[in-house]
Order: sequence, then structure tokens, then C-alpha cells
Amino acid sequence: MRKLLIVDDEDGVRALVRMTLDSGRYEIIEAREGNEALALAREHRPELVLLDVMLPDISGLDVCRELKGDPDLAATTVVMLTARAQTTDLGDAEEAGADGYFTKPFSPIALTRKVEDILGPVA
Repeated sequence: MRKLLIVDDEDGVRALVRMTLDSGRYEIIEAREGNEALALAREHRPELVLLDVMLPDISGLDVCRELKGDPDLAATTVVMLTARAQTTDLGDAEEAGADGYFTKPFSPIALTRKVEDILGPVA
């Protein structure tokens, strides 16, 4: 089963992402803070991390840098899932090593397509 890590401090956002992607084909892990996300990523080794930029403890950009700097996790696909959509925000995410950028609010269908583009279609 393919593993996804959803990182967002808002319970409602995590719930919406989970409902959107919970097809029974993914193991979905959730974190509400950056340090928790790093610990869960090291423990579970997800293939994809959907990561909010603004977290209560450390920035999602710092989480991304940490993941990409860890030889055991560097191949993990990280997609920023955030309300911040200015050109400078996109550049900051790219500089941090993010593999993609998806803005909130989002269409559940578009999010499903994005995940399938990354991991392949759900069989």
C-alpha cells in the first residue's frame, strides 16, 4: 500500500484531504506540526508528503529542506499544499526542494489527479 503523509495544522483541511484520497489504496498518515511530520516521515517513509507552509512550530519550508537533506528521505515527493500563492512563495518552495505546489482552497478532483500524476492511478 502506498503511503501518504498529510501535514496541516487545520483539522478540517486534513479531514478533507483524507476524505478525498481515502480510496483504500493509500495508507494515510497525518501530522499537525512540522516536528511531528519529520518524526512520522522517518518512521513510515511515505512516498508523498502533502505539506502546508504555515505550521505552528516550524515552517513547512524547513520541513521540506529537512526531508530533502536526509539521504533516507531525499527521494520522497513533497508537494506544498498552502493558501500562499504569490510568485515569491512558489520560488521559496522550489528553493526548499519541493517537487510541486498546490494551492488551497483546492478542488478534490484536482487534488486526486495531482496525487495520481505523482504516484500513478489508483487501480
